[in-house]
Amino acid sequence: MSKRIRLGVLTPSSNTSLEPLTSAIVAEVPGVSAHFSRFTVTEISLRDQALGQFDDTKILEAAKLLADAHVDSIGWSGTSSGWLGFERDVQLCRRITEVTGIPATTSVLALNEILAKTGTKKLGLATPYVPDVQARIVANYATLGIEVPSEQHLGISVNFDFAEVTEDTLRTMVRDVAKSRPEAITTFCTNLRAAQLADELEAETGIPLYDTVSTVVWKQLRMAGIDTRAIKGWGRLFREVA
Repeated sequence: MSKRIRLGVLTPSSNTSLEPLTSAIVAEVPGVSAHFSRFTVTEISLRDQALGQFDDTKILEAAKLLADAHVDSIGWSGTSSGWLGFERDVQLCRRITEVTGIPATTSVLALNEILAKTGTKKLGLATPYVPDVQARIVANYATLGIEVPSEQHLGISVNFDFAEVTEDTLRTMVRDVAKSRPEAITTFCTNLRAAQLADELEAETGIPLYDTVSTVVWKQLRMAGIDTRAIKGWGRLFREVA
């Protein structure tokens, strides 16, 4: 590859998982690098203060900083539209492109595209979130005609703490969700250290695992015209979803 591809990634300020995971995934593709910009996110709940963290104005300022690096695309590596409503991400991407001239996507819009491409109608859901946030995510997927037959959540609202969830806990959650035999499972939070478990858990359960750190990287690579099948060790998504 002669042309360098730079992926711009918007990051919650208290997230310590998505940057190393994203960089590790793109390291599989010569000539591709990831570049990050943060805005304040510390709490995930339905409290007004927590919901206000996702005001577009703050996110757009972070996106403008990425534009200074002449990135090829901007991805919001976050799952907030899961509880705020998917239209919020559509609007955000439109506004990012308006102010930067750069195409944009998000973890959740990418996941939803993957679910549509694969015809998934039954989705297993594993998150660290509190019950009312989880219920909102399930309800929003119902509007797409996607049922959540099984879910696991940990009841945590402090965003920093999501990264402290152990791999063994994540394995247990995914195994429990897999018991209902959904067509796919998502680890739905970009501060979970889950993306690297996809190959292992897919081999064990036989069910594709779409992590939300991985979904936005998949989409940004696709936007750059890159064949993701060269990416090994990060799950069936990169090998099988065209």
